[in-house]
Amino acid sequence: MSDFPLYPDLKGASVLITGGGSGIGAALTEGFVAQGSKVAFIDIAVEASNQLSDVLAEKYDNRPLFIRADLRNIDEIKSAAAEAAKANGPVTVLVNNAAWDDRHKISDVDAEYWDNNTAINIRSQFFAIQAVAEGMKKAGGGSIVNFTSTSYMMNQGQMPVYTTSKSGVVGLTKGLAGTLGPDNIRVNAIAPGWIMTERQKSLWATPEGVKTHIDSQALKRELQPLEMAGPCLFLASKSASSMTAHVLIADAGVL
Repeated sequence: MSDFPLYPDLKGASVLITGGGSGIGAALTEGFVAQGSKVAFIDIAVEASNQLSDVLAEKYDNRPLFIRADLRNIDEIKSAAAEAAKANGPVTVLVNNAAWDDRHKISDVDAEYWDNNTAINIRSQFFAIQAVAEGMKKAGGGSIVNFTSTSYMMNQGQMPVYTTSKSGVVGLTKGLAGTLGPDNIRVNAIAPGWIMTERQKSLWATPEGVKTHIDSQALKRELQPLEMAGPCLFLASKSASSMTAHVLIADAGVL
């Protein structure tokens, strides 16, 4: 899947994506670049992100701006948002995609692990929103898309800190939709199912596990990262102008 639906209002829009250098994030970056948006993306992986920028610049003649930042550091989030706005104009589309979904046992979690995990998975989303909110207001509004997960809805037990954070993203989304709605800023969320990124395939996707999961889906196939771009583009665009505080589930029909 590489043919994206086109939303004319996204052409030239200033878009900021967190974790946009690999996996689902790279697919989202490509989706907005294909719209003709002015895209900046934050990632911590320099080599992979530079390669992505080169590939997309050649494919679409529209180079995204890679900004290296550690989303656990609030000052770096603020600095990255300011750099994106300086380069592309006030951010009117923010996609909070970055996440860390490593598996872990309750007994292995200490305070440092908890703080590190939640800093990536939920705290960074709030402070990225805070960093762009005033610019969005001055621009007349915008769209924020937060990525949650279906894992917490399915009682997935292998990553309790991650699922705790991802459930919190729904509360963050709904609360800030109420806060920012009067300023014409929409806040929605996407809950992907099991997306077959390279990370998933290399670390956790055994043939047996994948088969069992596909058996639970209504659509009997693996889901690919680019399939998350369509829902995100829709929520970012004016086609979803009446939608806020929603959680859009994209899991091939497990739930």
